[in-house]
Amino acid sequence: MNIVGIIPSRYASSRLPGKPLALIGDKPMVQWVYENCKKGLDDVFVATDDQRIIDAVEAFGGKAVMTAEDHQSGTDRCAEAAEAIELKYGLKVDVVINIQGDEPFFEAQQLIDIKQAFEDKTVQLATLIKKADSIDQVNDIGEAKVILNEKNDAILFSRSPIPFIRNHEQSEWLNNHDFYLHLGIYAYHIDALKKIVKLKPSSLELAESLEQLRWIENGIPVRCVVTENDETMCIDTEEDLIKANEYVKTLSK
Repeated sequence: MNIVGIIPSRYASSRLPGKPLALIGDKPMVQWVYENCKKGLDDVFVATDDQRIIDAVEAFGGKAVMTAEDHQSGTDRCAEAAEAIELKYGLKVDVVINIQGDEPFFEAQQLIDIKQAFEDKTVQLATLIKKADSIDQVNDIGEAKVILNEKNDAILFSRSPIPFIRNHEQSEWLNNHDFYLHLGIYAYHIDALKKIVKLKPSSLELAESLEQLRWIENGIPVRCVVTENDETMCIDTEEDLIKANEYVKTLSK
């Protein structure tokens, strides 16, 4: 089974134009992400809408494919990229891991963790989750929570704290139930990927602004893999970029 990592990398960004090419230390951000991916995957590709990003990736020895400018999500870009990879590089793609292109310091162990889900041949889609450490995380609407069935397939994702623990004060919830937070890495069997990009936005997805609810509402199970690794620094603004460069300086000391 060929498991391929794809890094969707758009040039346009409202808050940080040209973000994939922004320098962190002496390397563009896309190179940091790519090199971390290679620690966990043999086959990694950048999917972009701009020749400048392709040129930069190929300059450091990476592989990249061109995709359309008008994709609404990284999932859509990954679907087109999977076809482009087969055409350009002759590699049959069985599973795609969709990797955030603006988290240059993520742990490659996350890729190893999510790959393991596909040892079960019935898995169509997979994603990473981790245990919540505090009730503040559970209450944070910026954190998607998830509840699971016995197979570790998602029953529901929500920005609300789920489940509700009756007969206990909220300060005691974590002592009476394990709460899980969703991390933003997805993996798709190629057949499932081709299917989900044809689905229309669902009512729960629109209500919560969580793409993965579309898949559940359409009866496609999402296998959740527990990881010990936290989310890492996300680069969205010039201020984030400054912090990233300060962090890199500490690595060289």
